[in-house]
Amino acid sequence: MGKRILVQRRGRGTSVFEASTHKRVAPARYPNLSKEIFNSILKGQVLDLIHDPGRGTPLAYIELENGERYYTVATEGMHEGQIIELGGKSSINIGNVLPAGLIPEGTTICNIELNPGDGGKIARASGAYATVVSHTPEGTIVSLPSGKTRYVNNLCLATIGVVAAAGRVEKPFVKAGAKFHLMESKGHKYPRVRGRAMIAALHPFGSGRRGARKVTTVSRDAPPGRKVGLISAKRAGRKKKK
Repeated sequence: MGKRILVQRRGRGTSVFEASTHKRVAPARYPNLSKEIFNSILKGQVLDLIHDPGRGTPLAYIELENGERYYTVATEGMHEGQIIELGGKSSINIGNVLPAGLIPEGTTICNIELNPGDGGKIARASGAYATVVSHTPEGTIVSLPSGKTRYVNNLCLATIGVVAAAGRVEKPFVKAGAKFHLMESKGHKYPRVRGRAMIAALHPFGSGRRGARKVTTVSRDAPPGRKVGLISAKRAGRKKKK
């Protein structure tokens, strides 16, 4: 008799799979601004740059001239004491926040809103950035980090510049303990063992005798003990060349 596989254990929600969210600083999002700000300017100052456990990039703690404070994703070149600007009349400098419809074509931006007021959803990872391609009546065309392009509402806010900590993934972990603590802060199980490396009693893909009888595609409606591999795959095997 085997034991519960990893996907079954994760579904139970025990402390092994819980992230240490009580250590996190705050959500990174833009403040709630009125539509009047799009035709004016609001200045603020960077009070501090803070490390947030489980997040790959530092947070910038900003205080606006109206007294409101908020956390946002820091950009490369941002420093403590820096004066930033929010609004449609802001200059095109690193760290400033403008509506996408007022950013010149070819400008590098990050932390882009998908819908006006959602606080920022796109290009927030370490070293990520997008590029403004053009402006159309339907909205602003933005080239995403994946290489795809999409339309964004002209009222969606975006930050000028590139997200900080671009070289983070190039530094080796060196020790397994460093990787363990990173995974623990994210709530990921570590180390993660391949199902093929297990015996047949412990995993559907187990056993060293690989044969054609064990397919890796599985139904969307499969039970938790069987739902591993390529879940609800559209096709099997390599993609045919056209």
